[in-house]
This record gives sequence, C-alpha cells and structure tokens, in this order.
Amino acid sequence: MTDPAVPTSATALARRFADFIAASPSSYHAAAEVARRLADAGYVREDERMPWGADAVSPGGHYIVRGGAVIAWDVPAQVDPTTRGFRIVGSHTDSPGLKLKPLGDLPGTAGWKQAAVEIYGGAILASWLDRELRLAGRVVLTDGTEKLVATGPVLRVPHLAIHLDRNVNADLTLDRQMHMQPVFAVGEDAPTILDVVARATSVDPDDIVAHDLITVDAQHGEIFGAQEDFLAAGRMDNLSSVFTSLEALLVASGNGKDIRVLAAFDHEEIGSATTSGAAGPVLEDVLVRVASSLGVDASATRAMYARSACVSADAAHSVHPNFAGKHDGVNRPVMNAGPVLKVNANQRYATDAVTAAAWRRACATAGVPDQVFAGNNDVPCGSTIGPITATRLGIPTVDVGIPLLSMHSAREMAGVKDIAWFTDALKAWWEL
Repeated sequence: MTDPAVPTSATALARRFADFIAASPSSYHAAAEVARRLADAGYVREDERMPWGADAVSPGGHYIVRGGAVIAWDVPAQVDPTTRGFRIVGSHTDSPGLKLKPLGDLPGTAGWKQAAVEIYGGAILASWLDRELRLAGRVVLTDGTEKLVATGPVLRVPHLAIHLDRNVNADLTLDRQMHMQPVFAVGEDAPTILDVVARATSVDPDDIVAHDLITVDAQHGEIFGAQEDFLAAGRMDNLSSVFTSLEALLVASGNGKDIRVLAAFDHEEIGSATTSGAAGPVLEDVLVRVASSLGVDASATRAMYARSACVSADAAHSVHPNFAGKHDGVNRPVMNAGPVLKVNANQRYATDAVTAAAWRRACATAGVPDQVFAGNNDVPCGSTIGPITATRLGIPTVDVGIPLLSMHSAREMAGVKDIAWFTDALKAWWEL
C-alpha cells in the first residue's frame, strides 16, 4: 500500500517519549510517571485498602498503583454493565537489567569497589559493557516508608582490553557471576553502594532496610538517522507500549460505551508471576471491584468479560538487515512501516483470526499501515502478557507492538513513525 502521510507531530511525540523514558528509569518510576500524568488529566486515585463504592465508577478516570504496576479505567457517562464490557490495553513497565543484590557491596580486587548484581530478565549481557549506568528503583526505610530513588551515572561494567584477550572478537564469553559486576569506586575510603543510594535519596544509609534497585543506561534517548526517523534509547521494551497507550487513552474521544482500561504490569520479563504482574491478581482485582461497584453480581461480571476485548501491547521484532535469515521470509516487519500484529501457531501470542481482524479494523480506521510478524520455524519466539491475560480472564486478546532492533539490549532502536502510528491505532481501537 502507499505509505500514509506521517503525522507532523511524530518527531515531537518521539522526543516526548524519550523524556518519558528518562523519567521512568525503573518500573516503579514508570508507574509513578503514568500516575502523575493521569492525575494531571483529572483521573482520581482509588485506595485498594478500602472498599469501593459508586465513587470508583463515577464517570471519568480512575487509577491505582501497586508497586511497579498501574491500572487505570475510564468510565463513560452512560455505562450499561448488562450490555457492555471492558476494552483493555495491557503492557509492562519492567525491562532487563542488572539488579542490586540485598548485600550490594563486593570487596573487589586490587582496591576496586564493585556492586553485587543479579541478572534480571533476558538481558543481552554484552550490551551492558562500557556504559555509564544509573541505579533506580525504590528503597524502604526503617519506619516502612517507601521512596523512589534514581542515582546519576555511578556504575560501569568495563570490557577487558583486546590486548589481554586476543580472541574476544571471535569468542566473547561472559560469566554472569564473575564478569558482570559493575565498578563504582576505588580505594579503601570509598563509599559503599548504599552510601551512593542514600545520597541520591537524601536519607541516612543506616535508615535503608531493603531495596529494589536495577541498572539503567544513563544516556538520554536520541533521534538519529539520515532522515532523523529512528530513536535509540533504553527500556523501549516495553515503555514503547506504556507511553503510546497512555497517550492514546488521554486523547481518545469520550464516545466509547465500554469501560476503557489501561493495565501496565510489572515483572513481565521474569514471567509475570507476582502480585503486580499479569499472572497475578491485580487486573482481575480491579475489574471485579469495578463491576461490583456497578451493582452486578459474579455471573454478570463474567458476562462483562465475555463482551470485553484486550490488546496485549509489547514490542515486536523488526527484520534485522545483518541477520535476515533469523526471520520468516514473508511475515517479517520492517521499522517505520507501521505497528505489528504478532501471531504464533503455538499461542506464544494470544492473537487469533477474530482478534486480528478487530486490530486491523482499528488500524484502517486510524489510517495507519499495519504489518504482521510470524516467526521462523527454526527460531522460537518469546511471549507476552497476552496469553497470560487471556488465560486468566477468558477475554479475547490480540498481541501487537512496534518493531524494534536490539531488543533486550541496554539501548534499543525504534522508528519515529511507528511510535506515532501505534498511538493513533490504539486511540482508534479504544474508540471502536
């Protein structure tokens, strides 16, 4: 098909996305940033610790935050729970990285101070070498207070010089325990890693009793390319879906009859089996409580599920020019050609013919080009929250996303046009 005109705001949107990534160095920061923007747009935060009543389903926007997850719902002015359902877009806030261990200081060698880290998710280890890294996440203080923390660039995992490993270009082998521990200081009088964290949080290091902290690339996102239509940044898997779904939700018209739900989960990269992950109860908790506040019983709630639909929004694979043989010969998306419909015969993605048709209808309504991904039979694909959500709730689900290169690298690559088109397609889907 003829390449549609790219929205004039695409570059500006990509720059806002890069700023969103910078403000979201951990899943906890991402949830807080989404919550801040929802509150600025008039959404009301609901308290999970208290019973919900009619206020939780009053017309307009509502949200909760649970750790690194945020769930928002927008109730139409006239909602009929006997004929309508939920229209959901699910994504995730976490990304692979190096997570600080509970005892975070290694004695190091020859006077070096190193941070003791554990590999979180399926990180491309080599991509974390020779980058200035921040630590970000949350700390819990002795009185139980939780605080977000994000340091400046304090860590680095240095490569071994080629003079000391002449075979490095032919046979790079990284031991996850021995070779991936970052340096952050040298000398006996150097601070501990918790000293560094405490300084960034403006608390006493002795007041920190626990933490959830992960590394993130310190470099800001950058638009580049001969036509300035590429974006390089960390955590685009899957902040690319969190950001675009939030943008779409906030600009979607109020004409929809379903209850719109944004579900940004945590812990997808490690299986989702947590209280704030897609395999946990957080989304179902919200849907059940919303339905109950509308006055419907358990059977009517399940009927609402049967009338519902879900988009599982997660990053997709662009065909790689240097490794084209890793892709299917036909079903292989390319960057800056539109969002990707993801299909897998073994249901690693939740897409079926019915949900695929609904997604393509949304793209057509928005005037957005769409592509399809199906894997090379010799190269198994990953999975998403899609099959998990479909299995937990029985809600028809489609898997989609924008195409990336370098997925799970410390710094990934996306197309500027795709970010804008995906936002437009999600807006149209919410308005169907």
